[in-house]
Amino acid sequence: MKVSDILRVKGSTLYTITPEHSLAEAAQLMAEHDLGSLVVMSHGLVVGMLTFREVIKAVVKNGGAFGTTTVYRAMDDGPLICTTETDIDEVRRMMLARHARYMPVINNRMLMGVISFYDVAKTVVESQNFENQMLKAYIRDWPAEEGDKRSPTTP
Repeated sequence: MKVSDILRVKGSTLYTITPEHSLAEAAQLMAEHDLGSLVVMSHGLVVGMLTFREVIKAVVKNGGAFGTTTVYRAMDDGPLICTTETDIDEVRRMMLARHARYMPVINNRMLMGVISFYDVAKTVVESQNFENQMLKAYIRDWPAEEGDKRSPTTP
C-alpha cells in the first residue's frame, strides 16, 4: 500500500502558512479548522512544518504568550517528507523513529498533501480488517473433502 492510497481517500484540502505570519495567526487558523499541523510554504516550496507541538513549545518559551513570535521562529525546518509512492510501512517506520505525527507528501517539489499518524494507523487497520474478512470467507467456503461428514457451512 502506498501514500497515494491514503491521499485518494483523505481528499486534497491543504492548509498552509508562510514563515512571516505570526504564531498567533497560525494558532487561530489551526483552531478554526481543527488542524494539528500547517505546512509552511515560501515561494511555492515547503520550508517547514508547524504542529501543535511547536506552537506549545514556543508559547511556553515565551512565558505563556504568543508575543511577536513568527511561524519561522517556531516551525520545524527539517520535517520528515515522503512521496505519493512511499510505502505505508516505510512511513510508519519513519514516523515512529522521529515521533512525527504529520508528514508532508511532496512530488517533484510540489506539495501533494499531508498525512497524519492517524491516517496511517486507520489505513493499516482497515487493510487488516479486509484481509481478515477475506481469510474468514475463504475458510468458511473451504470445500469438504471426501469422507468429511461436515458440510462446508458447519462451524
